[in-house]
Amino acid sequence: MAETKPSQEVIESDVRRALAEDFGTGDATADLIDANARAKARIVCRERAVIAGIPWAQACFRQLDSDAHIDWHCADGNRVEADFVLCHIEGKARALVGAERCALNFLQTLSATATVTRAYVDAVAGTRATILDTRKTLPGLRLAQKYAVRCGGGSNHRIGLFDAILIKENHVLAAGGIEAAIAAARARHPDLLLEVEAESLEELTQALRAGPDRVLLDDFSPSMLRDAVALSGGRVPLEVSGGVDLARVREIAECGVDYISIGALTKHVRAIDLSMRFV
Repeated sequence: MAETKPSQEVIESDVRRALAEDFGTGDATADLIDANARAKARIVCRERAVIAGIPWAQACFRQLDSDAHIDWHCADGNRVEADFVLCHIEGKARALVGAERCALNFLQTLSATATVTRAYVDAVAGTRATILDTRKTLPGLRLAQKYAVRCGGGSNHRIGLFDAILIKENHVLAAGGIEAAIAAARARHPDLLLEVEAESLEELTQALRAGPDRVLLDDFSPSMLRDAVALSGGRVPLEVSGGVDLARVREIAECGVDYISIGALTKHVRAIDLSMRFV
């Protein structure tokens, strides 16, 4: 992939939090295993999926056993079939069983995001539309989930409130109108991407007069989208949000919009079925 994963520091921090949450005062069950015992294991993906989260899973095992050997048979962003063996692991038995759940949690969650993203990307193939994520992420895992979106072939919207401006209806009301809101935002943050939401063609017209970098069309019907594309005439990239699902995404893309943002990529997560077994 052209875009990199989060820094190793971010990954290690995510993993430390997850392990601390799981271990608490210690792994009472793993105490039954001889401290010197070693084991081999494998992780299997039980369904067709796009894999994401390998750096987090690996860090789970390595934080408990720095000498653990992990042989991965795929890379993040790869599509695998059901019953594919993702990796073989060898290390301290206590470490393997202690890290198992957290490692699988990262893999199953991030692979879920990557898998559904790839489904949307495939659905709009051949159109000009780019699939984007949103800020509707699991608390504490935003960078991880946005990385998983990239693994699935999608692109990232703003990371947070700090790296781009998105003027929505409440901002417009507070600022005294779309054009006033855009002017104020430009004055305060001239270097940030500036996007404004439009809920009607009239609001789109107002936005176009003020010259934002992008316009977000919220809950537009297909006919309204086609009118919006014609009205814009390519002057400003158009993004669609609201009520987008796999059944509608192709129709939306064929209206000629530039971006389609989908909260379901990160918030409607159905975990991928994975398992780890000693061998």
